[in-house]
Amino acid sequence: MGEIANCPNCSTIFEKTKFRDVCDQCYKEEEKMFDKVYRYIKKKENRTATVEQVLEDTGIEEELLIKFIKTGRLRPLLYPNLRYKCEKCGELIREGQLCPTCKEKMVKELKTFEAEEKRKNDIIERSSRNTYHVNDYKKRFTDND
Repeated sequence: MGEIANCPNCSTIFEKTKFRDVCDQCYKEEEKMFDKVYRYIKKKENRTATVEQVLEDTGIEEELLIKFIKTGRLRPLLYPNLRYKCEKCGELIREGQLCPTCKEKMVKELKTFEAEEKRKNDIIERSSRNTYHVNDYKKRFTDND
């Protein structure tokens, strides 16, 4: 069973599943919009249309068109100009959320962070090995006397 949620479009309460993130009524509307976009883009003269052209000619919202692309319902391999903006820098991309440059930068930052965390943990571990306990020290000297 899915979780209960409010529809992001109309605020109606519905059961959210991994396949549907909107209520039944909004889903039906999305399907109508998808059919409209698909009929438009499958025409030979529109196969090279950009996102802006599709939005202008079909009248659907950009967010919905991007959702169709990101979920794989519209495949950029078949429609090469269907690109959307990288969430970090705004460069046009065909898949994912980040462009290759931002992905690479994020991976480098993550590796740097992990190396720094390892260095900090190593310092803590080394300092705990070299710690002398006063009680043990006193006990050794009092036992020998």
